[in-house]
Order: sequence, then structure tokens, then C-alpha cells
Amino acid sequence: MSTIHFFDASAGAGNLGDLEKTIVLNNLMETALEDRDSKWIADFLFAIDEANLKVGEPEVIMSNDGFPYFNLKTIEEGENFQAFVIKHKLQTILGNGFGVSINAHKPNPDWIFTYGDLANLQINNEFYTDEHLFSENTGNFAIGKDEQVLVGQPSEAILPAFIRQQLREFLAYNGVKIPKVMLIARNYEDEDKVSQDLVINVTPKNFANEKDYQTAMNSISWFLPRHYSIVGMDEDAIPSGFELL
Repeated sequence: MSTIHFFDASAGAGNLGDLEKTIVLNNLMETALEDRDSKWIADFLFAIDEANLKVGEPEVIMSNDGFPYFNLKTIEEGENFQAFVIKHKLQTILGNGFGVSINAHKPNPDWIFTYGDLANLQINNEFYTDEHLFSENTGNFAIGKDEQVLVGQPSEAILPAFIRQQLREFLAYNGVKIPKVMLIARNYEDEDKVSQDLVINVTPKNFANEKDYQTAMNSISWFLPRHYSIVGMDEDAIPSGFELL
């Protein structure tokens, strides 16, 4: 195990991250990509949000997916650096609509966090959530004629203001002038079968073709935690169901 000597040239001690997690992270970086198993992933996710990182050049990069990512790098041994800790700067990153890329200067980045991954860290204190009520729906779905559904608005714990803002701006840019949202629960009287879906008033008719619609729906998902199910529905499908996003 190598020894890492940390020195922050400009930030006070209060801005530093967890030194033990920083050492763990840097040791993890020595593992070849092909040898990074489930334990490696668990250890990485445990350490990354509170470890000391540094900002790369340029600070923000555009990925092939068309979204902006804050460009962060792990610390090298004996290096002077200005500490950047994801957890300390999370609100700033989310407020600017960024994801985070770790070591994008390598042929293959060590990790990519979408905006939704970071939003989940803020909401649930973890990047990825396994236990939840969301279904596996994507795109459009139909509600049966006699199906009982419960309709309401997503709480702040599901759709906080910072996500709403990013979605409003994205949808407005894509021509959805009055974006609306609702939360639908299905099989809500059966705790073993109950599921929920986040619904937005976006349908193929808002776009030139089906491909553009699917691209937009995938882009909406980038802003949301990965376990969320997001579906599009005409706002006339359920009277009084939608409210302004």
C-alpha cells in the first residue's frame, strides 16, 4: 500500500475531505479496469463522495452524451492540490446542472456520475438506490379502463426544487412550453404489487418524430435517480392529475 502525502495549497483544513477515504480511493485506482469487481465498486462508492479530489482542466467537459460534467481527478502521491470534495460541493454542482466525471483524462474514465446519481446522493445519501416503489416503465403506458390508480404530486423527497428547475429548463429548451408532472400509484391497495411512476406531459406529438421523442425521454432520465421510472402521458388522459412542474 502506497503512502499518500496530502497538502492543500490554498484551502483551509475545514475544506479537506476524509483523508482515510482519500487513501482508500487512491489505492483503488491502482486496480486494473478488468479486475474491478463488485467489492471494488462498493469500496469506490463508499469513498468517493468524501475523498479529496482536484479539479481538472478544463473544469467542465461535454461528454458524448451531450451533457456537461464537472471534471474531477484523483490525487497523485506527493502532489500539492486544492481540495475538492463532492459532498461539500454537491449543492453547487446540482445547481449548475452538472454530472461528475472521475479521471476523464484517461482512455476510459474511472467513473461517470449523471446528474440523477448526484441528486440521489443529495436525497438519499447514496448514489444508487435498490429498494424502492418505482416500476420499470419507460416511455408511454396505458391505464386500463377499470384500473384503480392513485394520483398525486411528487413530494420534495422525490422531486426536490433543484431537479424541478433543471427539468423545466430542459423541457422549455425542447419546446414543452408548460411542463407538468404528477405521480401515479398502481395497485396501491396491495403492498406486494404497489408501484409508482413519475409522469410528465410529454408525448411523441411534442416532437418531430419518434426518435426525437425517445431521445428527449432518455435525456429527462439523466436528471433523475436511476431507480425512477419516468413516463410520458397526454395531460388530458387523467383530468386534474397534472400540475405545473
